[in-house]
Amino acid sequence: MPTSRTSSRKPLLYAAGVAVAAITLGLVSWQATAPKDEAHRPAASASAPASASDAPDAPDAFAELKALARREAGDRLAVGRTDAPVVLIEYSDFKCGYCAKFARDTEPELVKRYVADGTLRIEWRNFPIFGAESEAAAKAAWAAGQQDRFTAFHTAAYAEGAKAKGFGEDRLVELAREAGVPDLDRFKADMAGEQAATALRRDREEGYRIGVRSTPSFLVNGQPLAGAQPLAAFTTAIDRAKAQAKPKDGR
Repeated sequence: MPTSRTSSRKPLLYAAGVAVAAITLGLVSWQATAPKDEAHRPAASASAPASASDAPDAPDAFAELKALARREAGDRLAVGRTDAPVVLIEYSDFKCGYCAKFARDTEPELVKRYVADGTLRIEWRNFPIFGAESEAAAKAAWAAGQQDRFTAFHTAAYAEGAKAKGFGEDRLVELAREAGVPDLDRFKADMAGEQAATALRRDREEGYRIGVRSTPSFLVNGQPLAGAQPLAAFTTAIDRAKAQAKPKDGR
């Protein structure tokens, strides 16, 4: 994406010094952990730590990144309890092949193992980086969510071969129908409305602010993890985050 976006972004949540630490750590960690064959990720610095946990001052930065978990009861693009001890934030694009791989191969197992027992909450962030169709699909997913069909739309859009059919308007309506969205006229209006654009802008600005440059990228209680990593990478991160959760949180 054009680097000129950087100068227009507004600091929203952090004090300046802590923000710089969090952004730098997040970017370096994602660069260090991203799959080497992921063509659209930036090259990692030779001095980058092998993993986020190797970086000095990690706890402070992670605390700020952890605070990005919204835990909103009305978040229709999230699954899991709002008081779950672990929150996995996913920054994804519906045209991203690695995102589809995670959605098909890994996420269902995480839901089965961790969401079902109250350990994990998964919060989706629309982060379209592949042009107009990516943005249209992101708005469509949000619109499907307004009728409580986000998960079904997500599954349909990431199904094997779905990306090859594109995400033009007719195709998005077809996916909404496949997902069981009950009111397709409302879906089309929501998809084209200002609320969808605002929601997308909120997610994307958040991602840029913390250094996301490739998809999928994740935060597990604030700790960065990039790419369609093996299931074991996620279970290890979730188990560690659960063990580190403080009892005083009441979760």
